[in-house]
Amino acid sequence: MTTALITHPACLKHEPPPGHPERPARLQSILTALEADEFRSLLRKEAPEASLDAISRVHDRDYVEEVLSSIPSSGVVHFDADTAASPGSREAILRAAGALILGVDIVFRGEAKNVFCAVRPPGHHALPNRAMGFCLFNNVAVGAEHARVAHGISRVAVVDFDVHHGNGTEAMFFSDPNLFYGSTHQWPLYPGTGRPGEARPDHIVDMPLPPGAGGTEFRQAFSATLLPALNRFRPEMLFISAGFDAHQDDPLAQMRLVEADYAWATEQLCAVADRHCQGRVVSTLEGGYDLSALARSATAHVQALMAA
Repeated sequence: MTTALITHPACLKHEPPPGHPERPARLQSILTALEADEFRSLLRKEAPEASLDAISRVHDRDYVEEVLSSIPSSGVVHFDADTAASPGSREAILRAAGALILGVDIVFRGEAKNVFCAVRPPGHHALPNRAMGFCLFNNVAVGAEHARVAHGISRVAVVDFDVHHGNGTEAMFFSDPNLFYGSTHQWPLYPGTGRPGEARPDHIVDMPLPPGAGGTEFRQAFSATLLPALNRFRPEMLFISAGFDAHQDDPLAQMRLVEADYAWATEQLCAVADRHCQGRVVSTLEGGYDLSALARSATAHVQALMAA
């Protein structure tokens, strides 16, 4: 069974201010790389717009409406110092969330074994009622809740290997033991959550790694802590928040991962999905800010999904 690629040209139209690291060229670098012959077999789909109802399952409805009504007709509006919207942002954020919904539906219909959503803006910092960290709506949380509501499953897992802790996803999952969140991330680093030594329920697994940590430390955290916890949880659906900014070339952090580490992590997660949820994996782009490293890492990730 094939791997699906879900994206949409509108995701290139979300334009933060000049010089902002979360720029359209990030997504374009990935899409260009995925035009190579080796990716010809990908099932390519356009992301639909998510409904307000679907987004409001994880975000306060008033917040959703406030964000959408704040999109400017020209120029840029700031939700915080890091998070901005342009005239093209409305369609981009709705299609970024909609990609996760379509991805879930595709794997449950058996059209693809797994999915990569090449979308932006990212989502894992977005809180129920607050935009932050380049993120307006929490795409992966929208997808997770859609899987439960539309497909009747209970236990959903998100594994997040972005270099920044996905505080928004964790906040949305923290009180529900049927929602697993596991994260490897650099500590200390923005947003300041996911600290070592915090008390967490069993379904929240944070693995902070120090600046300079590389593949050895990353794989050890996965093998010794995250994968056993994920297997104990026995997910019926697995999502990946695929941020590639722990790469050694990334300018926003100081970890030392390389493409092979992302491929290995993807292989390990797909093996868990094969064991517990018929291989159902939906991955979505989060961070990654060196264009070359991002494209190489994302293609390694997609190659591993295709080989699963």
